[in-house]
Amino acid sequence: MPISLKNHEDAIVHCRLCPRLVSWREEIAQTKRKAYKDLAYWGKPVPGFGDIQGEVLVVGLAPGAHGSNRTGRMFTGDASGEFLYPALFKAGFANQPSSEKIDDGLTLSNLFITAVCRCVPPDNKPTNQEKKTCSPFLFWEIEAMQNLKVVVTLGAIAHDSILVHFSTKAGYKLQIPFSHNRSTYLDRLGIWLISSYHPSRQNTQTGKLTIAMFDSVWNQVKTKLS
Repeated sequence: MPISLKNHEDAIVHCRLCPRLVSWREEIAQTKRKAYKDLAYWGKPVPGFGDIQGEVLVVGLAPGAHGSNRTGRMFTGDASGEFLYPALFKAGFANQPSSEKIDDGLTLSNLFITAVCRCVPPDNKPTNQEKKTCSPFLFWEIEAMQNLKVVVTLGAIAHDSILVHFSTKAGYKLQIPFSHNRSTYLDRLGIWLISSYHPSRQNTQTGKLTIAMFDSVWNQVKTKLS
């Protein structure tokens, strides 16, 4: 009998398979950032968030140290979320343009957000083994999205991780180079793959990813759904 979304989320939250990540996420949750010293940190693996029955899947890298690792919800409470959610709101996938904490009323429509790794990694760099260990969680969500039509990968690591799974499903190795706003139709799977630079502070503050560039990604998503 297939497991439920609730059981899937419980399995993620209670996972302790990667000792390095367990130690790091819990250390951050104890030491905290000065600005959040009076707040309780989540400090556990972060499950996906949104509409599992939706047509769009968004895949990021991993929780932010003082964002999702603090709030317990993907892309919530940090600079990446401050860039992502206004774009999703503008495109009609979110009911509000901000995401500060897990109970702030944010809901997503026709879209589910997840990540390659569910624990914050040191220097935002999970090892290959850590990505492999965490991959069943991501792959389960892909299979659970029975209405899936578009996958948006935020960054090269997310892009490459998705290709691993879709190559297995397609029966041959998919070789699709990462490029911002590149779209590829996976005809054997009936799914569009769209890649984007990650909305990290490193990309947005340097101008590598602008608001207009990011909006173009979501406009393309809407076009694929129409």
